[in-house]
Amino acid sequence: MVFYALAAGMLVAVSRGVNGRLALATSPLVASFWNHLVGLLVLIAVGLAGAGLWPERVSAVPVWAWAGGSLGVVFVASGSWLVARIGAVLTAMLVIAGQMISGVLLDILRDAPGSGWARAAGVVLILAGMVVAQSRK
Repeated sequence: MVFYALAAGMLVAVSRGVNGRLALATSPLVASFWNHLVGLLVLIAVGLAGAGLWPERVSAVPVWAWAGGSLGVVFVASGSWLVARIGAVLTAMLVIAGQMISGVLLDILRDAPGSGWARAAGVVLILAGMVVAQSRK
């Protein structure tokens, strides 16, 4: 599982770089559009190959569960815009810091098992890494 998570993180970095270059040549909105259109076509191909993309009991899915696509568009477009302006490393660190902070808050709200202090320490270490990386300029 750790390998898959690391590989996914690497793919995010590569995707950000590609979308950032496309955003410089066009605009963040155009880059996001093509990112999502190509992704949709790939998902359709995978679905047609037998992956079964339609959820069971689709009428029982809460309305908020459909927000992921809209949030994904904002995520991709803002990432494309940011990479072109502040670079891939700082964008990645800020995105990871934001994910860690929101993840810790969600875990607290859900009363998830684990140490809140360890999670908070992880966020502090990521933020410290950002400061160190930026201070070298």
